Parts: sequence; structure tokens; C-alpha cells
Amino acid sequence: MKLLVIRFSALGDVAMTVPVVDSLARANPQADITVLSRPFVQPLFARMPANVHFVGVDLKQYKGMGGLYRLFRRLGRYDAVADLHDVLRTQVLRCFFRLAGTRTAHIDKGRRDRKALVRPRHKIRKQLPTSFQRYADVFRRLGLPVDPAGFRSIYGDGKGDIRPLRDFTGDRDGQAWIGFAPFAAHRGKQLPEATSAALIQRLAGRPDTRLFLFGGKADAPLLEQWTAGHPHEVTVVAGRLTLEQELALMSHLDVMVSMDSANMHLASLAGTPVVSVWGATYPLAGFLGWKQRAEDCIQADGLDCRPCSIFGNKPCLRSDYACLASLTPDSIAAKIEQILTQKPHP
Repeated sequence: MKLLVIRFSALGDVAMTVPVVDSLARANPQADITVLSRPFVQPLFARMPANVHFVGVDLKQYKGMGGLYRLFRRLGRYDAVADLHDVLRTQVLRCFFRLAGTRTAHIDKGRRDRKALVRPRHKIRKQLPTSFQRYADVFRRLGLPVDPAGFRSIYGDGKGDIRPLRDFTGDRDGQAWIGFAPFAAHRGKQLPEATSAALIQRLAGRPDTRLFLFGGKADAPLLEQWTAGHPHEVTVVAGRLTLEQELALMSHLDVMVSMDSANMHLASLAGTPVVSVWGATYPLAGFLGWKQRAEDCIQADGLDCRPCSIFGNKPCLRSDYACLASLTPDSIAAKIEQILTQKPHP
């Protein structure tokens, strides 16, 4: 079977396809699987079985109905198409394939349940199916049962190669290596700057510890400002490594601290424990990182307004973002210490 798997969108959403696609490929070695996504996510699929191929497309080159038809013609023939995105663009592509006689299936995003979870009043707080489960269900509807439970990390039972990064990381020398990714795409998912800065100072002062700060290139100047006074204990990763290099480094961390953002998912794929911080969003929505523990989620209790948003992109109903402002560096540091005592580092 020739199978086309489509998932564009944000890095975190694409990252959540990895355990499912990897497990699908191993369970169905006779299947020829092509993943269609944006070019920059290719490193996520680089270590998959040989029957997985990656096609990266710049969607700006395929605008409108005519552009999508050209993309359809470029992709060629498939026996089945799994649409893990289900937006207008992928719906049009699906339609072209279906008219050509190709079987298709698409994700059920559970929009009704999500609305019930985040509505202002009478919220229904229940665990919704995870994105991993929703992705797997698409393949099952195509007659390809998949159970990703055995997936550990993109490196299997090992870790990424960071020997080429030694000048950047330095020698470990028995240190605890902690990662911190303090940024997110939306304010409803990001700690106040003062809280992040205080947490960095606290972790930087921890004995025998190296702190790595992750983010985008534009975040680097602010991170450098927050790390003043700790040139040897803190390394700003933001904007200095490729995605492949960041993944390799993450696999060597003892713990990663992240907002509900892409870095939570990247560290999870690297097999690293994550202390995840949640504000407007909620783990019950189904976006917790791969095999991450609910007890490692940091979130405000007792706020009836939570969650107010699935993606964290809605304005705060209270205007004060109490869900994030009430979280303290002490509570996050305590959870980090708990994980470090449970996991001896080299």
C-alpha cells in the first residue's frame, strides 16, 4: 500500500504525529508511507524506518484551488490518504484524491467536546482523546491498526549524538543538565517575564548544574539579559542550533521545563521528562507531551475560569492572567528537584 500522510500547521502538532507514524511503519513494513508537511520539520522524521519518506512543501507556492491541484498532480498516485489536519487546504487535497478513486480518512478533532471544556460556564472537565489517539484512529479507519505505546523516543533506547556540539555544551562532569523553554506562541500559555527570569536565576545558582535556554532567534537577546551574572552556568541555545541539534541536546537533558508549546513535544520525542506549565490551556484537552506524567504539570488550582482556550490564543476573561501570574518559581523548582532525585544523572 502507498499511503500519504498529511499534517501541516505548527511544529508541536506535527511532532505529535511522530510516535504514531513511526509505530505504523514498524507494524506495516509492506506499506510505503509518505509524510507531507512543511520542510523545516523534516528532522523529526529522519530516523524513522526505511518505508517512511518525507516530502516538504512551501505552501506559498501552492495557493488557491489551482495551486492545490498542481500539488495534487505533483504528489502522484496513492492507495490511501490520511489527513491528520482537516483544514480547508487539506480538505481540498482530499477531494482531489477521492475523485481520483483514492481512499481517504481524516482526523476527528472533537470540536464539540473542546467547546464544552473551555466554555465560560458549566465546563465539562473530562479527559479528551489525545492527539496521538486521534491520529491513530485515522489510520485504523484506513484498515491500518496501530498501537504507538511501544515508542520511546526518536533515538530508540539511545540518545542523540552531541559530540559535534562539545564546544557549545562543554563537558558534563557529573552536572545535572536542565533545559528551560520560557516562551510560547500566545500570552495565555506563557509565564510572566519576571517569573521566568527569577526561575532562571534560581536554577543557575543550583550547585553542579548547567542550564540550557531554548527559544527562537528573536528570543535570544532577552534570554541573554536574564542570564547576566551566570556566564558559565547558563547557555543560551535560542537561535544557535538547528532543530536536529536541539533534539540531540534535549535527549541528554535530565529534565526540560516548558510551557504548553512545541518544546514540550520536542523534549518528549527525545525521551526527556518535562515539567510543563499550563495557564489558559489544560492537559485534559489532549495535548500533553508523549508519555509525560500528569503529576509533572504545573497549573493553578481553584480557578473556575480554567481552561478558557484550547490553544491559549483568547484574551483572558479576567484580564489578569491569574492562571499564570499565580504560579511561582518555587513551585516549578520543587517539581524539578523531585524529578532530579528520581533520575540520577551521569
